[in-house]
Amino acid sequence: MKKNTMIKLASSAAAVLLATTSANAGYTMKKKVGDADTKLTFFGFSQINAEVETQGTDNNLKMGADRIRLGWKYISGPVRGKVFLDFNQDDNDENEEVGANRVIKDAFIAYKFSDAAVVKAGVIKTPVGMGFTIPGWNLDVVKRAFDKQLAFERGNGIMISGRDMGMGNDAKVNGLEMGHERPMQGFGYDVMIANQTTRSGAVVETTTGATGDNAYMARVHYDRGEALHLEVSAGISPNAAADATVDKEDYKVLNIGLDSHFGEGKNVKAEYYDVSGVKGAKNDVKTLALTYTQYITPNLELAIKTISGESTKVGTTDKSGRNTYAGFNYYPNKVSKGMNRGSKRKNNQHVIKVNYLATSGSLDSPKFKTNDAVLAMYQFKF
Repeated sequence: MKKNTMIKLASSAAAVLLATTSANAGYTMKKKVGDADTKLTFFGFSQINAEVETQGTDNNLKMGADRIRLGWKYISGPVRGKVFLDFNQDDNDENEEVGANRVIKDAFIAYKFSDAAVVKAGVIKTPVGMGFTIPGWNLDVVKRAFDKQLAFERGNGIMISGRDMGMGNDAKVNGLEMGHERPMQGFGYDVMIANQTTRSGAVVETTTGATGDNAYMARVHYDRGEALHLEVSAGISPNAAADATVDKEDYKVLNIGLDSHFGEGKNVKAEYYDVSGVKGAKNDVKTLALTYTQYITPNLELAIKTISGESTKVGTTDKSGRNTYAGFNYYPNKVSKGMNRGSKRKNNQHVIKVNYLATSGSLDSPKFKTNDAVLAMYQFKF
C-alpha cells in the first residue's frame, strides 16, 4: 500500500473517531458488543526538530521530523490489539524479513490470561534494551543514543509476558505493555521468538530469495515502584550478515538497565550493552549510557545523557568514542503538578527540548555521531 493512501485512510479514521468521541471521554470510545465491554483508544504524536552542526562543514540549519505517528488500541475482555503507524518512514521494504513495511511500527493481537501470562502475536517491540522499550515520546533528550541500533528493534513473532509478580501488589497491567511503562512491584518477564530482526541496525536485511532465520530473546526485570527498575535481557539473531559477503556471525546481545526515580523530580538511568557479530562480522561492541534529569522549576527540567562505547574488530584497530547530550526540557502546558514518573508521561504531551551534542573519538557502531551540534525539538501528543 502506498504511503499517501495510508495517510488518507488514517486521516479518515481519525476524523470518524474524533467526531464520535465525547469531550468528557477524551479520545476513548466504549461500546457494548454482546456481553463484552469494549474500549477503543485513538492516539498519536508528532516531533518537529531542528539541528545545526557546530563542528564540521555542514553547519546549515536543518529542519525535520523524527516521528509522525498515529495509532489505536483495542480492549475487549481478555482480548487486546494495537496498531501504530509512522508516516515519516519509508514504506518500500519489499525484502524486509519482518514481513511488514516500516510504516507499521506495531500491529499485534494479545490475550491476557492473567497479569503473569499475556500472549502477543504480530509486529512487536522486541524485549531487548531498556532504553529502546521506552516510548519515543517519553525520552529524556532529543534523540535516542546510538546504542538503540544495537537493540533488535521491532520484530514479527510471538511473545509471552508477565508483570507485577510476587509482591502481592495490584498494579494496572493491561496486557499492552512492552517495557516498564508503569511503576510496579516484584518481578516481570518477556520471552519472544521472531523472524530475523532485520530492523535492527546490527542485522543486515536479506535480499530476495534469501532464507532468514528465527531470532530468540528474553528479558527479566525487578521493580520496587518508582524507586527501582532493574532488568536484564539477552538474545540472538543468527546469520546477521544475511547473504552479504562478510563473515556470517550470529548477532548476540546482552543488555542490563537500571532506572530510578527518587526525590522531587529526580531520575537516574544506567544502561549497558555487550554485543558481538554486528552485521555478521567478527566484532564486539560495548556501550554504557548514563542519564540524569532533575526539575529546576515546575516547568523546566535539566537533562544530561552521556553514552560511551568501545569496539573491537578482527583485523582493525580498537576504537572508542562518546556522545553527550546536555540541555533542558520545557513544559509549556503542564497538565499535572506532580513530578513523578506518571506525571512526567502526562506532561510530555507538550514539551520543548534543547540539547547540545558533544562528541569525541571514533567508534565502529551504527549511528555514532562524530560532529558537535545543537538540537531542538517540539513535541505534541494526544
